[in-house]
Amino acid sequence: MMRKKSHWGLIGEYVFLTIIAIISVFPFYFMIVGMTSTSQNIVAGSLAFGGELFKNFQNLFSNNLGFVRALGNSAWIAVIQTILALFISSLAGYGFVIYHTKLSNRVFNTLLLSMMVPFAALMIPLYRMFSALSNTPFEIFGINTFASVILPSVATAFLIFFFRQNAKAFPISLVEAARMDGMSEFNIFTHIYMPSSKNTYAAAAIITFMNSWNNYLWPLVVLQSDDKRTIPLVLSAMGASYTPDYGMMMCGIVISTLPTAILFFFLQRQFVQGMLGSVK
Repeated sequence: MMRKKSHWGLIGEYVFLTIIAIISVFPFYFMIVGMTSTSQNIVAGSLAFGGELFKNFQNLFSNNLGFVRALGNSAWIAVIQTILALFISSLAGYGFVIYHTKLSNRVFNTLLLSMMVPFAALMIPLYRMFSALSNTPFEIFGINTFASVILPSVATAFLIFFFRQNAKAFPISLVEAARMDGMSEFNIFTHIYMPSSKNTYAAAAIITFMNSWNNYLWPLVVLQSDDKRTIPLVLSAMGASYTPDYGMMMCGIVISTLPTAILFFFLQRQFVQGMLGSVK
């Protein structure tokens, strides 16, 4: 028979959870307060709302850093990268399960080993590869293009592993029944597997979109013109000036946080179910 917790035990739990909640929410509160304050108040650590909100927004959209253009660049890169990554990685993960052979196991194990290689070690080979395309008929994939940012992340080992693990829960009997009905392998994937794995795709979409939206290092290396810069690069440039305008920076940070927060808010239930590997 389970023993009931004492009142002091419940009070202790609530106090602990309240402290953790305050610690988690405090950075967001400080960002919102910073939107309305001057740089001096932010540096001083003031937690009171100020009256500089409209001035900070005006400075954000009127400076020569191109914040609005950077928003568009980040959105374009994140959306295209998410769509391509979901389709290609899910196709690979599905293939490793449905067409299971000894050779496919070896290929998959090699992919898993690649996860142990840090991205910093791959930057020079990747940069040389994309720079070699810059003066060729394939220059649309060369340096200082959005394609050079998107392509290295459309088939990551993590996403392939994620879809493979979730594809193991997919009933093979459906594939066999569809084959008997004369459906092609590609139609089975697009019309049966993909609709039944919505939760998996939602979880992968959140992870991919957030990684792309917040990506800083690789775009810093390959995007060399101001008109191609993304949000993390513009925010970094704001803080690199001799006298940073922290109020303006806080406005930019809050705006740049909204897309990922909204995406997670609408897909949080599917995200949890997808991470648990549910297939319906």
